[in-house]
Amino acid sequence: MNVAVVGATGRAGSRIVTELLARGHTVIAVARDPAKVAEAENLTVKQDNLADPAKTAALIGQADGLVSAYAPPSDNTDELLVVTARLIDTVKKAGIPRLIVVGGAASLYVAPGLTLLASGHLPEVWRAIATSHAKTLELLKASDIDWTYFSPAAFFEPGSRTGKFRLGENDLVADDKGQSRISMEDYAIALVDELEKPAHRKARFTIGY
Repeated sequence: MNVAVVGATGRAGSRIVTELLARGHTVIAVARDPAKVAEAENLTVKQDNLADPAKTAALIGQADGLVSAYAPPSDNTDELLVVTARLIDTVKKAGIPRLIVVGGAASLYVAPGLTLLASGHLPEVWRAIATSHAKTLELLKASDIDWTYFSPAAFFEPGSRTGKFRLGENDLVADDKGQSRISMEDYAIALVDELEKPAHRKARFTIGY
């Protein structure tokens, strides 16, 4: 496949690019600063600030899928909605079959009818980005494109590529000790799996150990 990745220099985005390349896919890495993307076989780097869907569509071309690992500025987390809306438009303009968004965990349910965001257990420092991610999921649901929103576990950090994890849909995945975590490397495995063999079209799914 030929896959475009937005936010390719970020922590999650760079690992998704690595996983795609390791499986023999061709990658278009879209970044504000192309110099931050290491050269690799089957990798093309494009500079773009995601301000103009028509320009982004022209840069990406006829990709088989678009992955958004875009991370908004901490002082304006709702920029995530603005950029996602532009990417929805980009997908339409470029005729890209689907969009997969690296999502957040706080909109997942921790009890019947109760999300992590609404539970009161989310640290205040994360509430702004969590709220923006929850609104982004609703934005995708209201769109008419083929989208997938992939929520990580509550703790989502760089780590080991184990290949051992569990998938879920709308409930937070936690282990027998109540811990919800996933490495970015294992998350990348599951995301590329979804690209290769779609199982969650126009839906959200999640992951954890």
